[in-house]
Amino acid sequence: MIISQKIQFRLNLLLITIAVLAITFLSMYSLGYLDELEIILAKDNYIFYWMLLVGVFAEVVAGSMGMGYGVICTTTLLFLGIPPHAVSASIHSAESFTTAAGSISHIKLKNVSKSLVKKLAIPAIIGAIIGAVSLTYLGEYYSKITKTVISFYTLYLGIQILSNAFKPKQNKALKKKTNLTRLGVIGGFIDSFAGGGWGPLVTGTLIKNSFTPRFAVGSSTVAKFILTVTAAVTFFLTLGIQHWNIILGLLIGGIITAPFSAMLTAKLPVKNMFIIIGTLVIVMSSITIFKSIF
Repeated sequence: MIISQKIQFRLNLLLITIAVLAITFLSMYSLGYLDELEIILAKDNYIFYWMLLVGVFAEVVAGSMGMGYGVICTTTLLFLGIPPHAVSASIHSAESFTTAAGSISHIKLKNVSKSLVKKLAIPAIIGAIIGAVSLTYLGEYYSKITKTVISFYTLYLGIQILSNAFKPKQNKALKKKTNLTRLGVIGGFIDSFAGGGWGPLVTGTLIKNSFTPRFAVGSSTVAKFILTVTAAVTFFLTLGIQHWNIILGLLIGGIITAPFSAMLTAKLPVKNMFIIIGTLVIVMSSITIFKSIF
């Protein structure tokens, strides 16, 4: 069996993560801190363990569909009643590590166009900062309204995901001119404000406008990493470190699953995944909207 460079890199990352966790566990055990750790992980109704499952599930979805990590995490966290600004801050903090791994893989596989990354990333940074600052303010003073707006957006994404399952294959179209500056700003803002959406909007637009798929995905992933770090730093400066148990759960779940999500891509029926995930996002978003309004 020949293992691709991307899978090999992710396996190495998994081994490093396991080693770090093992060293941390043994250190805490030798110092007698395990009881304290158990109490900390049990905070907020054991949400760490729930986020571990969400991180695993979201990474499997992202691996099979090429998008959806942020949408799944945002929809689930809002459904569980987490404040909007804490949702996006937690997701971007965790994604800073997972998108770094993906970016390195694409760079090693030469799937990245430097000029395309530059044209997307610089506007995305601006959009991400505006989105994070806006969400920090609105999420604190207008939490209910903000939650409803974001839930309507995830509902829209759910409908888009579901519709992808029934779209007929289209013949290759002529390459359309794309305003990359506008696309980067809007994508960065939406991703930072709503906790996700860069993939469906930016990567989807690039591929739809006939950019070479591997360069569209690879370059978009690197730009996504840059905007994710920008958003995470902005949230840290405005909110400080909050809900680390959510961040840690999403991070560990995603990293553990990452090496295998690439293998699952060829195994899972993509159409069925679109139907299942689209329906799930629609139902959860609808319930969140209903709770927010009534």
